[in-house]
Amino acid sequence: MAIYALDEWEPRIHPDAYVHPDATVIGRVVIGANSTVWPQAVLRGDYGFIEVGERTSVQDGSIIHCTEQHATVIGSDCVLGHAVHVEGATVADHCLIGSGSVVLNGVVVEEGAVVGAGAVVAFGTRIPARAMALGVPARIREGYQVPEGAWQGNVDRYVANGLRYKTGLRRLDG
Repeated sequence: MAIYALDEWEPRIHPDAYVHPDATVIGRVVIGANSTVWPQAVLRGDYGFIEVGERTSVQDGSIIHCTEQHATVIGSDCVLGHAVHVEGATVADHCLIGSGSVVLNGVVVEEGAVVGAGAVVAFGTRIPARAMALGVPARIREGYQVPEGAWQGNVDRYVANGLRYKTGLRRLDG
């Protein structure tokens, strides 16, 4: 895996987390226990701070960045789908950020909420707890509430898969 210090900032990755060898983690980044970071994901804490809670999955090709004004804080028991871009946002516990979505500076995604695949959440938006935000620009789906614990099965599968990869991944081409 590509883990880099930048100036005096070194990533802090919990020993029980799994970071794939083809992921990149740079600078002021904290990754919690049993979280997983998959191939080609980049977590770049150069202008500010990135924190990923426990049992959170950052899927393949995702970009997690921050700004001087806005840290990026992602809670525990979250799933960030493939090719997600989160920059300078706060994502609370138990959230799903759908594949290909973009969550921008100053956004707050409250506990248990969902950002649908391909959605773009504009600067400073607040997504209420257990709400679903869909579209470009993202809008709240009225009258819908995400069932409590809806993503726990996915969270548990990614934790188990991280353990599997820690012991079973073998490179065959060199």
